Amino acid sequence: MVRVGAFDQIDRKVELIRGELIEMNPAGPIHDDLITYLTNWSARGVDPALSLITSQTGLDLPEAQSRPEPDLMWLRAARYRDAHPRASDVQLAIEVAFTSLAYDLETKRRLYAESNMVEYWIVDAQAQCIHVHRHPVQGDYRDRSVHAPTDMLSPLIQPSAKLDLNDLFLG
Repeated sequence: MVRVGAFDQIDRKVELIRGELIEMNPAGPIHDDLITYLTNWSARGVDPALSLITSQTGLDLPEAQSRPEPDLMWLRAARYRDAHPRASDVQLAIEVAFTSLAYDLETKRRLYAESNMVEYWIVDAQAQCIHVHRHPVQGDYRDRSVHAPTDMLSPLIQPSAKLDLNDLFLG
């Protein structure tokens, strides 16, 4: 349907999740600012021989009949010209939640864990914290934690990339 332009006239973002089209809320300035900040932080902290940074691009999860578009992904360094990345390519997926927190914490968390995505962060714009999910096991994440603005955070793939949450939320 995408290839034949079935969604070209839709002026809102949609994602295919478990075989259903889900309409996403339009992004506001706080959401966009956080994505921009995280994209720039990622670009500075990434080892380009190891990872590729993408923002709001598709991810194929055919086993789950899904094609979400995470706000930001760290992917295995490669070109994805012929196909969207798959879960095995994702080193870190980040969703920024302003109105979508419950959806990101439940639906997307389970979808990403079932697909064996190694690490998933949810940036909670309202509570100014990051929910970190690591190490998927049997359809959920074994390790879960919440980080406040007083914390520094690094992805598993690149421990030297330190995210200053105080600067992210209050800077």
